Amino acid sequence: MNWALVGTGGITNLFLIGLSKAVGAKPYAIVSRTQENADRFAAKYGIEKAYWDYEAMLNDSAVDTVYIGTPHVTHKDLAIKAFRAKKSVLCEKPVCINAAELTEMIAEARANKVFFMEAMWTRFVPPLVKAREWLREGLIGEVKMVQANFCFSTPMNREGRLYNIALGGGALLDAGIYPISLASMVFGGNIPEKITSLMYLGETGIDEEVSALLSYGGPRMAQVNAAISAACINDAWIYGAQGRIHLPDFVFSHSATLALPGRYTYNYEPDFVSNGYNYEVEELMRCVNEGKLESDVMSLGESLNIMRTMDEIRSQRNFRYPREKV
Repeated sequence: MNWALVGTGGITNLFLIGLSKAVGAKPYAIVSRTQENADRFAAKYGIEKAYWDYEAMLNDSAVDTVYIGTPHVTHKDLAIKAFRAKKSVLCEKPVCINAAELTEMIAEARANKVFFMEAMWTRFVPPLVKAREWLREGLIGEVKMVQANFCFSTPMNREGRLYNIALGGGALLDAGIYPISLASMVFGGNIPEKITSLMYLGETGIDEEVSALLSYGGPRMAQVNAAISAACINDAWIYGAQGRIHLPDFVFSHSATLALPGRYTYNYEPDFVSNGYNYEVEELMRCVNEGKLESDVMSLGESLNIMRTMDEIRSQRNFRYPREKV
């Protein structure tokens, strides 16, 4: 399958490492804002085609799938153009900035009968796959609670993506989506019944820190934290009535531990191919080869519910991005 990569930033470089190790995938084309930059990237990585014109890439019949790795404020328009060109799309997380945008994207993908998936790469790495297996088998009993953090400390840069409100900056969309997605995975992909959140808005107007309590009904709840200005322990815990699952440094986890107190503890340390981005590539190709238009593991409906959850967290602080309608 021939892939076109849109954007030449850090996330695209990481994605390309995984793509290059995915069986059956070929990094065929790169799209950048200038021809010079596209040529430089193509030469560095041995990519056959280099484009500065997005539409020209979409007109290339050899392109099968488009990976969108640009800032998330650009995702909706780029994805819709790709759908109309009948290209499969893997769109970097967050898939856009709000549920209204994602609703438009899903409608276009379905109207054009092309595959579409949010690039929540952690959903497909072996430790998370194993954790889902343990949950399906009921090994920790009824699941009660999830605790998860994803925080890092980035120096203030008003023009950089993370601190720039015009580029969709902030902790929630960039970092908070990971623990929220984990909670969603554990509790069936549903929208929380109740959301209580705290958010610190910094001097550039974006959320530098965010915490939320998510209730999924009855005893099922999650506590999630995210920050771009704090160095936390980024572990995740899934607690059941009879045991627990621990995912150390869960966004980049290479292991998972199942603990059943008084019985046994099992540490799962699988072989890990490349940097982990290859697994989402293989999921897309598997689905396309089977004629599917979305993934069962990271469905469009679940991505929409996650986006609605983040919309509600932002609305509780009346936090909007400039491109959003009041």
